Amino acid sequence: MALCVPSEHLLAAILSSTDDGLLSFGLDGTVQNWSRGAEILYGFSNSEIVGQPLGRLLPSNQAPGFEGLLHAAIQGEFPQCERAVRLRKDGSPILVAVTRAPIRSEHGEIVGIVERGKALTAGSTETLSEGQLKQTIEQMPMALWTTDLNLRLTSCLGAGLRSGKNRNEELLGKSVNEFLKCQDPHTTPIAQHYEALRGVASQFEFKRNNRVLELHLEPLRSPSGEIIGCVGAGLDITERKKTEEKMRYQATHDALTGLSNYREFLDSLEQEVRRSQRNNRSFAVLLLDLDALKSINDRLGHLGGNRALKRLSEVMKEQCRSTDLAARYGGDEFAVLLIDADPGMARQIAGRVQSALQAGREQPPLSVSIGISVFPDDGRTAQELLEAADRELYQRKRTSRSRVVSARSR
Repeated sequence: MALCVPSEHLLAAILSSTDDGLLSFGLDGTVQNWSRGAEILYGFSNSEIVGQPLGRLLPSNQAPGFEGLLHAAIQGEFPQCERAVRLRKDGSPILVAVTRAPIRSEHGEIVGIVERGKALTAGSTETLSEGQLKQTIEQMPMALWTTDLNLRLTSCLGAGLRSGKNRNEELLGKSVNEFLKCQDPHTTPIAQHYEALRGVASQFEFKRNNRVLELHLEPLRSPSGEIIGCVGAGLDITERKKTEEKMRYQATHDALTGLSNYREFLDSLEQEVRRSQRNNRSFAVLLLDLDALKSINDRLGHLGGNRALKRLSEVMKEQCRSTDLAARYGGDEFAVLLIDADPGMARQIAGRVQSALQAGREQPPLSVSIGISVFPDDGRTAQELLEAADRELYQRKRTSRSRVVSARSR
């Protein structure tokens, strides 16, 4: 004959267990039952905590999430498993794996919640799969975090944003401002957290400590759909950005001289034409041709010719302003886009390039012919400006050749 154990004796036996922190609380958050395991885990005796709000175990930043839990329980749904930070009697935080189940009346209504808590420490008895998953996430080059409605961290996983001084557990309860090293609530990425609390998701790049991060932010919702915080993910894309920048540089710059290439110059010229048409501002184009490059190649070889091209490019970098764009147009031809320049400024910079090149002591001596065009006097399109500068360039080259022939005939 089976022995029937009275329910009150069974409850007493369960509550006397020291294996887990077992407790129950009503839908108003008041603790109703408190096991010996809960006393060991949290430090409160039965007489100290029964009848008190469970909020005494919660960090202040977790109060909104707990209120959401109670609200969801009234609706018949709530999270059943989670990792949470709790406070011991002495005020020290402890990370706990929490499992909850509803307490129902004889009519099936939820009248309370029973909770089992297990400390997560180095000696924790997590299952192998949980341990492997946690270890994997902690080593991932990214970060995953959640916040409450006050933007304080309620969870943090991954190595992407972790400094050498802090473990992820030590970040719990800290503000997002402190976590992301940004104090201004109106700037990226704090502003996007406030947007997430209003239900707006976002994806953007953020620079932090010389690193580039790709951040994703979403509202964190309870099972009933209520927003209870933010959930964020951050991936370090610094190396990817460096690779992209290197590829872009190679695609837009001349490999020999380091100047912008033909395509980059034309794109910039088209943009400047549009800008100047809107603002009614002038700018200038210089086309430069290194004189006698063929002769230099014939006498010194192509390496000598390359050195001559690089000498001209260095002079252009030195004599042009930081706002100007210097480019190798092709072969022995170069170009400069002079932003906000009038004819006088264009002639002055052209003269500086010619003088600096002639003053160089390296051999062979170099000279350059330069054609100038100015927007809008010489043209209102990129093609018209290039043609005007090209005509002046070759007029100067013909004049220079005539002088050389005249000097030799004497």
